[in-house]
Amino acid sequence: MKQERNLFEPLTLPCGIVLKNRIIKSAMSDSLGDGTGHPTIEQMKLYQRWAKGGLAVSIIGEVQCSSGFAEKPGNLVLNENTDIKRFCELAEKGKENKAHIWLQLGHAGALAYGPTSSPKGPSSLDFPGLRCAALSKNDIHELPPQFARTAFLAMKAGFNGVQIHAAHGFLLSQFLSPLFNKRNDEYGGKINNRIRLLLEIIEAVRAAVGHSFPVALKLNSSDQLEGGFGEKDAIKVVGELENSSVDLIDISGGTYFPGAKAASDKTGTGPYFLEFAKRARTVTTKPLMLTGGFKTLQQAEKAIADGAVDCVGLARALILQPSLPHLWKKGQMPEPNFPRFSQNLEGGVTAWYTMQMLEISKNNETLLPNNLKHAIQVYEERDKMRTNIWLQYFPTINDL
Repeated sequence: MKQERNLFEPLTLPCGIVLKNRIIKSAMSDSLGDGTGHPTIEQMKLYQRWAKGGLAVSIIGEVQCSSGFAEKPGNLVLNENTDIKRFCELAEKGKENKAHIWLQLGHAGALAYGPTSSPKGPSSLDFPGLRCAALSKNDIHELPPQFARTAFLAMKAGFNGVQIHAAHGFLLSQFLSPLFNKRNDEYGGKINNRIRLLLEIIEAVRAAVGHSFPVALKLNSSDQLEGGFGEKDAIKVVGELENSSVDLIDISGGTYFPGAKAASDKTGTGPYFLEFAKRARTVTTKPLMLTGGFKTLQQAEKAIADGAVDCVGLARALILQPSLPHLWKKGQMPEPNFPRFSQNLEGGVTAWYTMQMLEISKNNETLLPNNLKHAIQVYEERDKMRTNIWLQYFPTINDL
């Protein structure tokens, strides 16, 4: 008889590390860096608050290996030029209450923030609202050691693991997509070529951190664009990852390309990519995580109990209530009260949740007014301020 699994039982990863439960704070671009790629006191307090709330792991979104291709000027940058002591402080705060804290290793590629970058992707693009040059072969060959170096520094700073970001339209997601990868060398064409860079990065990272340090991967089930990366190719990638040293596959979907709908802006009851996760389960024995649309305790419990996934990724739910894991363990607040927004402004909901994270870092968990226009204004003003700091601190654009 199959034993039903529980949301609050420990999870042992292939590397041997044990997570205390199955609730993980998914990577989000909290944009709380100081503009020089370093953590702020506010960021430390935010991850400390989540740790105290009872989750197993927090993942910090979009930590860059270099300054040249950041997603936002509030991103962290971790390399040999970093003041690592400040990262050590962040790691220490995020590990309270026996929580783990991981860094998500990112490279925005074609989606690199224009004011601080000259974007480059697998191939040159010239779309409305999106232009980029192509990475050279030498550029590509430099990427695995860069990711490996940042992963090693993350381990040295006291973080418990890393996640390689290959979703949501950023660089490694771009390499997987036939819509954005038009290369005719060994990194383009069929899916077994388009996955090549990702596999090289995974193995470079593993070699740098050893066998007992978690290395996770975030992967799109689909980028939800016609002619792009779809579920058929995604299942092939999951199958290929079975032979890799990855410890956890985080399944998500959607993209941040201009005009496309992001997964985080979906509506409905969720979870959004559960059926794909069930298909993925048939081609891999790797632990699976699902991110996107978990809104209730019942949804999370069922996904774990049914064996569809091994852990659930929560993002906005933990912004609304940082202590949600503790509450769920007690059977309280089974359905967090997600705000409804009367306005429909592009980027407004993301801006609102981003600014709510800042409120949590100030020990103010009262929800902001549902004013998306004001949230966008404050969000953009902060980006402008940090862009100026970034350009002074990192004078060389596209420093790979």
